[in-house]
Amino acid sequence: MPEIVTSPILLILIGVMGYLLGSVPFGIVITRALGLGDLRSIGSGNIGATNVLRTGHKGAALATLLLDAGKGAIAVLIARLAVGEDAAQLAGGMAFLGHLFPAWLGFKGGKGVATFLGTLIALAWPVGLAACATWAVTAAITRISSASALVAAAFSGFWCLVFQRGDVLILTFVLMVLVYIKHWPNLQRIKAGTEPKIGQKKAG
Repeated sequence: MPEIVTSPILLILIGVMGYLLGSVPFGIVITRALGLGDLRSIGSGNIGATNVLRTGHKGAALATLLLDAGKGAIAVLIARLAVGEDAAQLAGGMAFLGHLFPAWLGFKGGKGVATFLGTLIALAWPVGLAACATWAVTAAITRISSASALVAAAFSGFWCLVFQRGDVLILTFVLMVLVYIKHWPNLQRIKAGTEPKIGQKKAG
């Protein structure tokens, strides 16, 4: 963890900013704008890029992926430039929580993978890029998005150690735990062999 040097009031403001930015449901916004329907009634009902892909619109899925990753990264960069490293980590963490638990969706948000990776890239780009590469390699092998997310999250702490970024290790571990909690149903389906592959419509 970085040394906390920012005033509590400013940290609260930064935290609120990060949460509000992270809670923008880009998947829902994009699919509605393109007339693809309510994303929450499609496939798994999740608001992330993997479920947007189930609409058959690859461009919408890519835009959702980039924007969901971008909101975590932007929160970190704004806080770092305006305040400092302690605020940057707080902003990134709160953006991640905003994506997972957006107030205007009844605190039922996405699973946070893109926002997790975007936040890591902004906080410590070697760690973030290594985590992205881990996701890509796992996806190429398994063709299962959730499995790729879980492996990438599990390895994120290892990459912090490899690249000597112990300052982001605690936050990375906390976010990793939240990724696993949000993916618990997926983990059960992976074990049962019923988890859909990337681009495949979820049964039921």
